[in-house]
Amino acid sequence: MFSKILIANRGEIAVRIIRACREMGIETVAVYSEADKEALHVQLADEAVCIGPAKSKDSYLKMENIISATVLTGAEAIHPGFGFLSENSKFAHMCKDCNIVFIGPEPDVIESLGNKSKAKEMMKEAKVPVIRGSEGAVYDEQEGLSIAKDIGFPVMIKASAGGGGRGIRIVRDKKEFLNSFRSAKSEAKAAFGDDSMYIEKFIEKPRHIEFQILADNYGNVIHLGERDCSLQRRNQKVLEEAPSTVIDENLRKKMGDVAVRAAKAAGYSNAGTIEFLVDSRGNFYFMEMNTRIQVEHPITEMVTGVDLIKMQIKIASGEKLELSQEDIKIKGHSIECRINAENPSKGFMPCPGEIKYIYIPGGLGVRLDSAVYQGYKIPPNYDSMIGKLIVYGENRDEAIMRMRRALGEFIIEGVDTNIDFQFDILNNDQFVAGDFHTGFIESQFLK
Repeated sequence: MFSKILIANRGEIAVRIIRACREMGIETVAVYSEADKEALHVQLADEAVCIGPAKSKDSYLKMENIISATVLTGAEAIHPGFGFLSENSKFAHMCKDCNIVFIGPEPDVIESLGNKSKAKEMMKEAKVPVIRGSEGAVYDEQEGLSIAKDIGFPVMIKASAGGGGRGIRIVRDKKEFLNSFRSAKSEAKAAFGDDSMYIEKFIEKPRHIEFQILADNYGNVIHLGERDCSLQRRNQKVLEEAPSTVIDENLRKKMGDVAVRAAKAAGYSNAGTIEFLVDSRGNFYFMEMNTRIQVEHPITEMVTGVDLIKMQIKIASGEKLELSQEDIKIKGHSIECRINAENPSKGFMPCPGEIKYIYIPGGLGVRLDSAVYQGYKIPPNYDSMIGKLIVYGENRDEAIMRMRRALGEFIIEGVDTNIDFQFDILNNDQFVAGDFHTGFIESQFLK
């Protein structure tokens, strides 16, 4: 087991990793930008190293600085969290070259699964159901239009190297295609430095269902059930729950078996997530695989009792999986609300600033993963998420009531938040009935 781990991230996920390491008796090194010198993860870690100015490209994305901090402090491994360098194969290669353990899959696996077109080809070979789409990366708009006509509208244009909802356009007829292709291509180039696109059939009103998998370095792979991530705004997740209201035991087993097969086909190790779209008839299609821990991992922890961060660390240190598929039991129901510093009434405009007062909800079955505190100044340089409010109930009705209660107790003054917006979702009759899809928030709240 490692004696010291460097966390190449910030915010609540850095705090989450530090907590897991402390419980395992592992020392931690935090890295921080100049804007984050007062951040909670800096205060909680055993050591902290400044890696550059406020801009991400000069600090949290500066690979050489992070590697240098790891060597300087004598850390044996790097946990990348999510975002930033977590799915960067070049960074994973650099770690390997420097004899530093990257807590995640092998660099070549990250690279092959990170490209949507390559990943889908791999899944086709493994007989994993995929949505009909382009055979490879598409660069030319006229070629893209020809493919779209062949597939049949509506189609989705997606950045091959994308994530986080960027570089995506839904096109319903050929008149819109060229402009949409150009704008998606431009956005992808700016966000990822890669303007290759992928085109696939757009499924109307699907559910976004993802399966959590764990795989060790010895070929053992298990899944930990599903998360329903259908509640999104502009392809960014807002609220997640586990299990899903549309997945019964038979479909769970079928999708879980496919998720395990997909991970084995990719030669995967560590924690990962297979994302599917499920249509109204219960047909499911592979969408992509995220080669990192997910933002919404706590709801899986709540319904399985498995600490996913600790499992990541154990697998990376060379341990065999201590769990078999038969050990995984889904019990109860969990919901996560992403709490952001933003103003929903002003187009969800980010709202950085100082938290003047904060009251955190508590009680049975309530968990908050956050890195904010009273007096903390939310910098304008990073994602607006300030915490994840998670609840557990014996069933979905209890989880909904508990989340309503927790949101009602949650007070943050000094910055605008989306707490009231989340409360509106929890009180929507269709949500309560489990009747929603990926376009639900736009159709119900953003008309």
